[in-house]
Amino acid sequence: MRIPAAAKINLALVVGERRDDGLHEVVNVMQRIDLVDRVAVEPAPALEVVGFPGDTIVRGALARLGEEAGVEPAWRARIDKRIPVAAGLGGGSADAAAALVLANALLPEPFGPEALHVLAAEVGADVPFFLEPGPKLAEGAGERLSPLDLPQDYWVVVAVPLRSAKPSTGEIYRCYDELGGAKGYEDRRAALLEAIGRCRRARDFAGLPPNDLAEAAGGRELADALAAAGAFRADVSGAGPAVYGLFHHRRPAVAAARAVEGRARSSVTVPVW
Repeated sequence: MRIPAAAKINLALVVGERRDDGLHEVVNVMQRIDLVDRVAVEPAPALEVVGFPGDTIVRGALARLGEEAGVEPAWRARIDKRIPVAAGLGGGSADAAAALVLANALLPEPFGPEALHVLAAEVGADVPFFLEPGPKLAEGAGERLSPLDLPQDYWVVVAVPLRSAKPSTGEIYRCYDELGGAKGYEDRRAALLEAIGRCRRARDFAGLPPNDLAEAAGGRELADALAAAGAFRADVSGAGPAVYGLFHHRRPAVAAARAVEGRARSSVTVPVW
């Protein structure tokens, strides 16, 4: 059993104060893109993850699924890695969600969608998003999801800076707190929700507020380069360091990707449902 695990970009990310559980309140617009890993799961004598030595999240997800189901996690997961690692594109969360879906189907009594959603949220805040198709508005720590009907007719340039050592996501959020970023959260949240309601055409994404983590994560310079190359929206994805630019047509998207060669590893892709 093998399925694709698509990356995501954050079309908008508004971040509030740190909560008592250590997580931050967010309002987040998430869109899959056609940049995918491949994940396969099969029965095995014991839990094993192969193909990507750096994995921890898929192993943890399968162990948690076995624990919740009251069975030994006797599965072998294989990850064919294509999504850049630790880049703000959700590759690990996408892989974990794919592994949960596949392994759940192998259980004698598979969990229903709601129960699997709860379990996925325990594995990681972004994991539930990848269980179901379609763009979503994510709230809370990212686990409260609402479907969005957003335009899909545009091209995406994803650029990951070369020679960049990404701080941990926790460090980026700490920097955000130190910068006083949470101030005015409710106003920014309201502005985002209002702007999302006006998104009827791809160019309307230009009216979305910028990613609140962009300053703490860095990457603004590269996003500005994509904007200068013709992107009608360019921003950092998640906690970075990946940035994206949105284009109406493929030719300028390809030209923009070439314009940042030497500074970033880039891909030209499209949104997927």
